[in-house]
Amino acid sequence: MATAANPTRDDFAALLDEALGQGDGFEGRVVTGTVTAIENDMAIIDVGLKSEGRVPLREFAAPGAKAELSVGDKVEVFVDRVENVHGEAMLSRDRARREAAWDKLEVEFTAGNRVDGVIFSRVKGGFTVDLDGAVAFLPGSQVDIRPVRDVTPLMGMPQPFQILKMDRRRGNIVVSRRAVLEETRAEQRTGLIQSLAEGQIIDGVVKNITDYGAFVDLGGIDGLLHVTDLSYKRVNHPSEMINIGDTVKVQIIRINKDTQRISLGMKQLESDPWEGAEAKYPIGAKFSGRVTNITEYGAFVELEAGIEGLVHVSEMSWTKKNVHPGKIVSTSQEVDVVILEVDADKRRISLGLKQAQQNPWEAFAEQHPVGSTVEGEVKNATEFGLFIGLDGDVDGMVHMSDIAWGVSGEDALNLHHKGETVSAQVLDVDVEKERISLGIKQLERGGVSAATGGASGGLNKNAIVTVTVMAVTDGGLEVQAGDDGAIGFIKRSDLGRDRDEQRPERFQVGQKFDAMVSGFDRSKKPTFSIKAMQLAEEKQAVQQYGSSDSGASLGDILGAALNKAREER
Repeated sequence: MATAANPTRDDFAALLDEALGQGDGFEGRVVTGTVTAIENDMAIIDVGLKSEGRVPLREFAAPGAKAELSVGDKVEVFVDRVENVHGEAMLSRDRARREAAWDKLEVEFTAGNRVDGVIFSRVKGGFTVDLDGAVAFLPGSQVDIRPVRDVTPLMGMPQPFQILKMDRRRGNIVVSRRAVLEETRAEQRTGLIQSLAEGQIIDGVVKNITDYGAFVDLGGIDGLLHVTDLSYKRVNHPSEMINIGDTVKVQIIRINKDTQRISLGMKQLESDPWEGAEAKYPIGAKFSGRVTNITEYGAFVELEAGIEGLVHVSEMSWTKKNVHPGKIVSTSQEVDVVILEVDADKRRISLGLKQAQQNPWEAFAEQHPVGSTVEGEVKNATEFGLFIGLDGDVDGMVHMSDIAWGVSGEDALNLHHKGETVSAQVLDVDVEKERISLGIKQLERGGVSAATGGASGGLNKNAIVTVTVMAVTDGGLEVQAGDDGAIGFIKRSDLGRDRDEQRPERFQVGQKFDAMVSGFDRSKKPTFSIKAMQLAEEKQAVQQYGSSDSGASLGDILGAALNKAREER
């Protein structure tokens, strides 16, 4: 039987197992130990095992700080191994803090709470954050609400973070400082919005300027000052009136508490120029203004600061139709306009530019009454007449029936060409329809006279008329139809059918004889022909008095025809 003084083999085995297995429950756990000594930047810690462990002092300090540790302090460490090759316990303060931190962070992450941490280094794509032992990743985009160029002031400073993602198995934690700032700012915005009211006047600082307006800081919350609310006058860009950093006085126009958007205005602090606009700008009154903008449909003219009117393209010019307004006026040009319509409710004024000038058709009618003579250039020829450019930048029309006596249609139109300067008589002026009727033939003698048939209507081609010799030349005769008719010409070759008759010297000034109207030259003067008349009479005589079997000679036929013609006259 074995005694305490003499243990058996089984007792020795039990004692050995007890001694060797005393650390089975320690490995992989966080335990509390006592600092027994500090040697060469190492802390000697007793955790109740048969051997002590060594832990670097730096593991007991925050990043960049000095460890404050003394002999006898109680500390928590992680038991990595009970004994290493040197017979010492493998302990870690970092692992202990990390495990404790992970336990705490998992609780805070589940609850959605913020956690405190310190940014301590820069890595690719962001920064590393010490969360009281656990290392987290802070992406660069999550540092602040707006991009931050220099993060140095934020490093080493304890501050709150929001955990976005955790994976303990992989040791991965992602945090955000921006989420905390946005949440804090939202709380501040909500509180500030509650203290603001529509219509309130408040000072703010211009933070940013865009094409459509400016953002104004109202002390923790931004409001939008739209470009249309800067001033009653036209503002093309906000920078014309304000600059970044300016302190401005604004009025709160609208507050949307759901979206937390605030609309601001500056012009609302000024008197509205549209009040009493109808009285200030009566219809028909003439004012001076400055062209501020030109569009395809018209031009805007500023009558005073804050009041603009539109000159529609149809009211730009009396004579320039279907042209771009930019060809009539230019930006910043001072112009005179007439008030056509005022709608103060819609803030619209219709203006007329042409009404500020005299109607050119009225001016023409005053300066050129019906019956007067005008001169102008042929601008265009149409199928019904000629358009003549006149004084005052207006056109008059000569109907083809008023171009020349006895000629109409295309023959009349061909008497003139584009660019030719002609004289004409004013026949009618219709101011309302903006029409001027002219006549060219009315300036020529021989239109309606007793010598040419009275009311039968002037000289007609192929008509037989009595002419008087006015002058004898080598090329022919200058003759006048009737006593006071049109003056024309008979070429030498038209003085007779036979060559012996084609001698101008056989005629005398003042001599009268019959001739046929053979046509009109480019100046619409008639041309006459004795030869054409003789041939026509001969042809008619043969038809009436002669035949192939009558036996009468040509002389007999012509003699009978001439005798009958003399009797009829």
